Amino acid sequence: MAQVELIMPKMGESIMEATILSWLKKPGDKIEQDESVLEVATDKVDTEVPSTHAGILKEILAKQGDVVKVGSPIAIIDSNGESVTVTASPAGESKSAAIPTVAAQASAGVHTNGNGAHSSHAPADFKSSSRFYSPLVKNIAKEESITVAELETIAGSGAEGRVTKKDVLDYVQHRKLGATVQAVQHSVSVNTAPTRVPVSISGADEIIEMDRMRKMIAERMVDSKRIAPHVTSFVEADVTTVVFWRNKMKNEFQKRDGDTLTFTPIFIEAVASAIKDYPMMNIQVDGDKIIKKKEINIGMAVALPSGNLIVPVIRNADTYNISGLAKIVNDLAKRARDNKLKPDELSGGTFTISNVGSFGNVMGTPIIMQPQVGIIALGAIQKKPSVMETPYGDVIAIRHKMFLSHSYDHRVVDGALGGSFVRRVADYLEKFDVNRTA
Repeated sequence: MAQVELIMPKMGESIMEATILSWLKKPGDKIEQDESVLEVATDKVDTEVPSTHAGILKEILAKQGDVVKVGSPIAIIDSNGESVTVTASPAGESKSAAIPTVAAQASAGVHTNGNGAHSSHAPADFKSSSRFYSPLVKNIAKEESITVAELETIAGSGAEGRVTKKDVLDYVQHRKLGATVQAVQHSVSVNTAPTRVPVSISGADEIIEMDRMRKMIAERMVDSKRIAPHVTSFVEADVTTVVFWRNKMKNEFQKRDGDTLTFTPIFIEAVASAIKDYPMMNIQVDGDKIIKKKEINIGMAVALPSGNLIVPVIRNADTYNISGLAKIVNDLAKRARDNKLKPDELSGGTFTISNVGSFGNVMGTPIIMQPQVGIIALGAIQKKPSVMETPYGDVIAIRHKMFLSHSYDHRVVDGALGGSFVRRVADYLEKFDVNRTA
């Protein structure tokens, strides 16, 4: 008989915990090694967790909705496929087996203090609550002396309105600052926050519940506008040379690399080059400190079939040629739409581009991805009559034009820098070498 613990795996350098969305297997089910056992969600992406061993799933230690730290046990697998009874570990056995999991502690109503000593079990009124609270939320509530009555007033941003770790910590912060919090139809109204305007609903209207990703996008967009005063500068670029070069090279590129050559890698190269010229666009704000980033990591917004948006990141974008960028762009875009991105591929961005032209839009005013300080929207490429200077005088010619819209954080980026930067991106596109190779 061999009993092994299934551990919440490390899913990226910046990922410290994950929320269990659903179990794909139930106790008693036979599982193969590397077979998906459960689905989890991080603040970056949803993903499936495979089993590290083959055998029988004997016990689930963390329930749906629980927030579990990386490295914590989430299930027990009998690798011999035999019946296993889990008992308390006698002294001398492994430390991991002797320490109860967060889920087990919560089900037993036990938590530990900072020294590891057990304190009294959960208050009885937790059981009388009609709302679900994860073990992590309960532990934070106990440590911060938050009563169940107070928890009931917190609007949950998690699945089915569940209160998350962030919700509780936000509440604690507001309470420390002396903010008044009250519950109105399961929403929190802070005295410094705007009042929600009532929505009128008729019998013919359809009510659509936001999915988890849309809730996350909504929260981040509101936070970004609240954190950073946005300013947008616009430049129109003549990209005729880029269009001609791409039309000339796309068939050769397809034949040589078996992949599509889009405009996106060309735009990314221009943005990365402009960042090298204006490194103070490659910064982040931490309180009253400015963090100047060494790596140029470009995020690219990808529209998903669900209607949501996701932003995979191209790390060290300035080190690739157009061929290398094209391969990375195509791979990330495909895996984004197939929900196969890794958490690390969604973090670490220092600047972002959004191709609104792919939807036929000529320009936009994009919202900054925090904690970055800038984002460029790429408009649709259109043929326009344009005045051109020649040695024999001015002429009117048909040119390919596009708008670049640069939104930037006015706390640390003034108009001179924000405007000069987007102008430099346009310059790189207008001076594109038509004789270069892909």
